[in-house]
Amino acid sequence: MSDNAWTGAAVAGVVAAYALGSGRLARSPVSAAMVFVGCGILIGPVGLDLVTLETDGGPLLTLLEAALTLVLFTDAMSVRRGDLRTGGALPGRLLGIGLVLSIGAGWLLAWPLLPGLTGWEAALVGAILAPTDAALGASAVSDPRVPRLVRQTLNVESGLNDGMVLPLFVLFLAAVPGTSYAAEGASGTLWRALLLSTALGLALGWAGGRLLRRATARGWVTAEWRQIYVLAVAAGPYELAVVADGSGFIAAWVAGFAFAQGLGTAESAGRDEHTTDLAEYLGGLLAMLSLLFFGAVLLGPALEHLSWRLVGYAVLSLTVVRLVPVALALAGSGLRLPTVAYIGWFGPRGLASIVLGLLVAEEHVNGVETIARVVAITVGLSVLLHGMSAVWAAGRYGAWYRRAAAEPGLRESAAVPAVRGRRRIALLHRSDS
Repeated sequence: MSDNAWTGAAVAGVVAAYALGSGRLARSPVSAAMVFVGCGILIGPVGLDLVTLETDGGPLLTLLEAALTLVLFTDAMSVRRGDLRTGGALPGRLLGIGLVLSIGAGWLLAWPLLPGLTGWEAALVGAILAPTDAALGASAVSDPRVPRLVRQTLNVESGLNDGMVLPLFVLFLAAVPGTSYAAEGASGTLWRALLLSTALGLALGWAGGRLLRRATARGWVTAEWRQIYVLAVAAGPYELAVVADGSGFIAAWVAGFAFAQGLGTAESAGRDEHTTDLAEYLGGLLAMLSLLFFGAVLLGPALEHLSWRLVGYAVLSLTVVRLVPVALALAGSGLRLPTVAYIGWFGPRGLASIVLGLLVAEEHVNGVETIARVVAITVGLSVLLHGMSAVWAAGRYGAWYRRAAAEPGLRESAAVPAVRGRRRIALLHRSDS
C-alpha cells in the first residue's frame, strides 16, 4: 500500500472513530479539537510518520485554504450590520481597538523573545496570532448559562477578526524581502491584494446573492442545489483573485458580506435558514481535518524543538497579549470584571493562524522556522487550555451571572436579538449535558 493510501486510511479511521464516540466524548473534558490534534501528532513524523510536510505539503495547503475560504465566507455572511452595534458596540470595540492592540502587543513581544526575527517578521507573528477561533472553545459561546450579550460578542468578534487581519498580514508579508508580495512592491500589493480582491469579492458576492434570490423567487432552484450554489459562490471570488495575483481570502471574506446583502432577508428571498448548512458543515469538517494535519506536520515537529522563548511567547500571547487589549477596548463599557476576564480569556487561536503560518512557511522567509514553531506551539497550547477550560469556565461564569442578574441595570443583562449559530461551532461543541 502506498504512503498516500496509508495516510488516507489513517485520516478516515480518525474521523470514523471520533464520529462513533462523539456522544460519549461530549460528556467528557476532551474536546473535538484536542482529539484531532492529538491524533495528528500520532500519525506525523514524531509518531507513525504517515504524514510529513515535505511529501504532503501541497495537498495540506489546499485543504487548509479550502477550509479557511469557507469559514471566511460563511462567517462574514452570517454577521449582520447591526451585530457590530450589539450591546453598545461591544464587538466593534474588540475589533476596532482590541484587535489592533493585540497585533501591536504581539509584534513588540516578539522583539525580546524571538530575537532571530526581523522587525517585519515579528509583525507577521503578531498578525498571525491575533485572530480568534470561537469553535475551539465552543462551550464558551454556546452555553445558555452565559448571557446572550457575551456569547454574541464573542461570536461576532471571532467571525470577523480573521478577515480583518488579512490586509495587515498581506502588507507585512510584502515588507519582508524575498516574498512573492515583496516582488509586487507596495503599490502592486495595494492594488492587487487589497483593492482588486475587494472589488472582485463585492461584485461576485452581490451578483451571486441577487441571482439566487431571483431564481428562488421563481422556483427555479431546489433546496439541495441552493446549498451547493453557496459553495460555488464562495469558491469563485477566491479563485479569480488568485488568478489575478490578489488575495483569495480577502475576496472570499468580502464576498460573504456582499452575498448576504444581495440575497436579502429570508422572507424576501423566499429561502429557509438552511441555505448555508452544507457550506458551514463542510467548512467545519475541513477545519477539523486541518487540525489533524496541523498536529502531524506542524505541532509534532515543533514539540521536538521546545525552548523557554517559544513557550514563553505562546503563554504570553494567550494571556497578556489578549487580556490587556480586551480590557482596554472594553474600558467604560459598563461590563463587570468577571465579564471582561471571560471575554479576554476566550480568544482561542485556531484555523486562521494555522493557515497564515503555513502561507509564511511557503514563502521561505529567513525566520520561517521560528515563525512556524511559535505559531504551532501557541495554537497547540490554545487547543489544550481553551478546550479543557471551556465547560468549567462557562459554568463558573454562568453561576456568577445568575447571582448578579438580580441587580438592577446590570450591563450584561441587556437584551440583544438572537443570532443563528454557526455549524462549525456546532461540530466542535462539547455539551456538558
